[in-house]
Amino acid sequence: MAKYANPLALDAALAVVAGATRLLVTTGAPASLAAATAARLAETALAPGDFTLGDAPGGGRRLAVAGKAGLVALASGTADHVALIDDAGQRLLHVTSCAPQPLLAGVLLDVAGWDFAITAPV
Repeated sequence: MAKYANPLALDAALAVVAGATRLLVTTGAPASLAAATAARLAETALAPGDFTLGDAPGGGRRLAVAGKAGLVALASGTADHVALIDDAGQRLLHVTSCAPQPLLAGVLLDVAGWDFAITAPV
């Protein structure tokens, strides 16, 4: 039997992540909002225009998250994860890894964009 998921259902899940209002650069992989806040090395606000829904290569749907440039490091440490936060809902929505980068407080850093995908059922 073939499997199918309506793109609207996949988009609804991705829309939750696209509701993020803040991006945090962290040291370590946070598992909660409190852990993300405690591990925060840099942060920036997000807006709806920072997210783009589209087709995923190979099927399914993807959410493209825009990169951010010129963030100021708030603390020193090794940046190795990026977290998306929903401030209104007080929720950690998504965490991804990034290439480890040692930071000193006050230096500028850039965060590359990335895709978050939900694949088609197999």
